[in-house]
Amino acid sequence: MGTLKTRSLEEIEKKMEGMDEDSMRYRVLNSAKNFKTSWVELGQSLYSVWKDKLYRPWGFLKFDAYASKEIGIRKETALKLLKSYYFLEKEEPRLLDRGYSDTRDPASLPTYEAVNVLRLANDKKALDGPDYFRLKKDVLEKGRDAREIKKDLTALMRQREELEPEEAREKKRIATLRRLLTNLKTIKKEIEMTRMLPSSVVKETASLIARIESEIE
Repeated sequence: MGTLKTRSLEEIEKKMEGMDEDSMRYRVLNSAKNFKTSWVELGQSLYSVWKDKLYRPWGFLKFDAYASKEIGIRKETALKLLKSYYFLEKEEPRLLDRGYSDTRDPASLPTYEAVNVLRLANDKKALDGPDYFRLKKDVLEKGRDAREIKKDLTALMRQREELEPEEAREKKRIATLRRLLTNLKTIKKEIEMTRMLPSSVVKETASLIARIESEIE
């Protein structure tokens, strides 16, 4: 699990001095201090701060500035933490029960990085049935490292593409057409604004855009 540097911990402790221990701001800082052993608690706190924009009354205009300056973690890490927490809240709420984690071997508890990989696989519907449940078991029950989970996910996706080559090619084709479509729309807009080319070119570009859109549909 991730750790905060000693200097960051010292700064957090200084900020906590004199704060109301029952305040949300104090609880978030305390969660950050205990990040090494309780990322779920910090993820829950950060989710509340982000969702309700609690950082604004505390003097921060943006969430990433709050995360960096107040608790000493990067925006990317903060977002992974809150998203991983929300994923567990939605998909596996039993894991958030303190009694459940207290009965588990610490080595088998999932890291936020591994939960985030599982979340992304689930959001993208990258895996079907048995493969996803096997991956979920490795993350949530065995506590496997995020790097290992990423390798397994990559291998599973390659196997799927080999088993379903036509589907994989079609997805790649659609993705390429979407990128081309985005570029063409940008070019068409620039031509219209700058009038660098005749209106006939604009019409031809519009026609090409329509044809590509019909291919995607």
